[in-house]
Amino acid sequence: MRINKIKKNFKEGIPVINGWLQIPSGFSAEVMSKQGWDSITIDMQHGVVDYPNALSMLQAISTTDVIPMARVNWNEAGQIMKILDAGAYGIICPMVSNRKEAENFVGACLYPPQGYRSFGPIRGLLYGGQDYGKHANDEIVKLAMIETREALDNLDQIMTTPGLDGIYIGPADLSLAIGETPSFDKPTDSKVFKEIMNILDHAKKNNIYAGIHNMSAEYAQKMLDRGFNLVTVGSDQRFMSAGAKTSVEKMKNIKKKEETKGY
Repeated sequence: MRINKIKKNFKEGIPVINGWLQIPSGFSAEVMSKQGWDSITIDMQHGVVDYPNALSMLQAISTTDVIPMARVNWNEAGQIMKILDAGAYGIICPMVSNRKEAENFVGACLYPPQGYRSFGPIRGLLYGGQDYGKHANDEIVKLAMIETREALDNLDQIMTTPGLDGIYIGPADLSLAIGETPSFDKPTDSKVFKEIMNILDHAKKNNIYAGIHNMSAEYAQKMLDRGFNLVTVGSDQRFMSAGAKTSVEKMKNIKKKEETKGY
């Protein structure tokens, strides 16, 4: 079976730089995959991506050596199993708040006897290899999102769930959970940042990996320096918006200067 380089990097202490896809397009997924990411996550929760879109995006990512992941829209076994069958090599599961929910998530990712995933990897065999069924339990990455008030009260119970590889922090929902405005790249003196560091400390204590969503490369680097193992930087939609906005503003400013230039 194809090796999951995310897990390999984790074990070797090498940071994973993760891209994020919200645009439902195989072509944009292919473009993003050519930019040197270690992994790319298809966002099926807050992006506008449905299953047929995700399938074509996974095919596009497969033209590179980037590892494909998906964030599902809920901790729902059917959706988790289906996107794994399509060839996702990792799952980020939102709103995991307690041990039972963590166990349900992990179980959906694992074949019996460790879990209850149904066998039918229609594209997983094509991407992973003909021995996919034998090794999938060892290669699939399982990251539970910590972003609710309840989760903050159950960190150790969640993080000691057998088979869970790590956690992933969603700063926006985490902000809402503790009564702050949802945003990313939190300042170090904020309540959310303190909670983020608390979550990271618990992950280290429980010997699992930690990832976090960021808006800027500079902030993501700070999170790596703090000890995170995986950082997501921006998204395809944000990169497109930011690039276009910068060019338009630059050109309009040039035009304005030319119009006001005196003799």
